Amino acid sequence: MRVRFHLPDFSGRFKLNLLFADMLKQYPHYFREGVEIASFYGVFPPSMWNGGRPQPGVCDSNYVKAVIKAFNDRGIPLRFTFTNPALEKKHLNDTFCNMVLNLANNGLNEAIVVSPILEEYIRTNFPKYKLTSSTCKRITSPELLEEELGKDYSIVVVDYDFNNNFEVLSKLPRKEDCELLVNACCEPNCPRRAEHYHTIGLMQIAYNEHLKKYPNKPFNANAIDTKGLERCPFGQRGVYDIRNLRTHISPDDIWGKYVPMGFEQFKIEGRSSSNLNIAETYMYYMAKPEYRDEARFTLLKAMENTGALKFL
Repeated sequence: MRVRFHLPDFSGRFKLNLLFADMLKQYPHYFREGVEIASFYGVFPPSMWNGGRPQPGVCDSNYVKAVIKAFNDRGIPLRFTFTNPALEKKHLNDTFCNMVLNLANNGLNEAIVVSPILEEYIRTNFPKYKLTSSTCKRITSPELLEEELGKDYSIVVVDYDFNNNFEVLSKLPRKEDCELLVNACCEPNCPRRAEHYHTIGLMQIAYNEHLKKYPNKPFNANAIDTKGLERCPFGQRGVYDIRNLRTHISPDDIWGKYVPMGFEQFKIEGRSSSNLNIAETYMYYMAKPEYRDEARFTLLKAMENTGALKFL
């Protein structure tokens, strides 16, 4: 049995995620059967190609190299969330994103894509990267989802409005390559989700262009016409707030329903969450219930010892 989790934010949550990866190896008895870390996903800021969640900040090439090495030395891929749907051809020459792809171009790391022009660019110039089709594409038709699974993607992230639609899920091909987002905070059937993703993409581009022109001046997000979409009221729902949403997939359901059906790829979102919420989400989904308290304390103690708790 393989239950493969894709976990959030290798860059901003570097210490927490490195500690968790080592904890999983050191204390396997804490965790449910078959748990693996399939990847850590996210971007190094400032990445113009980033999508899905705003990603402010700046890091240099030395930090990029150190993070890549730390996770790759443990056999864990990084998956870059290059899911900005607002990209134009001129953005393909972005120096920082190309530097990151070159530094991580070792055949282990991967990229998640939405934009056809960026997908083609990566396929042509960086063919070692496995590509994932993102949930940001908002594919809500069962027929189009099956069509997407027929394309050359290593993984297809299923739109989470399908999460508990077993009539659709049972008929999908390549179930082992379907990734299910288990803890979505977004309102089910949100009519503005695709528009929200596009708005976040525009904001990411504006942020990066601002940094190039005015590296020492703060970015004014209010200057961007976002129609209020960045103020989604659901983005800060915590691990226990989302349990009553119909898109929620519980840990018992993962092992009791989805894995027996053939699914083995599960995504935990949390790039905009606190370390505390991420740590608790990891415990909720991956720790055995009888070891959850002990595992939580072990992780929090390690975070305290390394300074990771200061970001809570």
